[in-house]
Amino acid sequence: MRGFRPGNLAAARRSMGISRAELARQADIGGTTITRWERDEASPQVDLLARVVKVLGIEISDLVQVPVAERFPGDWRVLRGLTQPQLGAAAGTSTQMVGSVERGEISLSDAMAKKLSAALGISETELRASYERARSRPHGERA
Repeated sequence: MRGFRPGNLAAARRSMGISRAELARQADIGGTTITRWERDEASPQVDLLARVVKVLGIEISDLVQVPVAERFPGDWRVLRGLTQPQLGAAAGTSTQMVGSVERGEISLSDAMAKKLSAALGISETELRASYERARSRPHGERA
């Protein structure tokens, strides 16, 4: 997950005064998951991270920080706490289409831009800008 800050997670958990095990229990995720995230040994799945931030009473943007001018469509989705299937359902399109747009593999039609931007709660202009960044990213950089 681009922009995930393990230290921010640890700090938020500590400020609540709860253990990793207790956070995992309350978020209904595996006991070692929080440990692996905080040690930067694993990248969170967005749906699990959404459960954690709910328990902590914070926003995903407190833990995932990608400057607006560097965001790809997938970053917007993560910041909204959505999986690709969830975004697809909200936008009335397939998971495969969401993934292809996020990776910049297909052309972004006006209709698709309208659906995705509405589902993400961002302007079509911002969605198009993030799509162009994903489409023109250097070889090997993950979208």
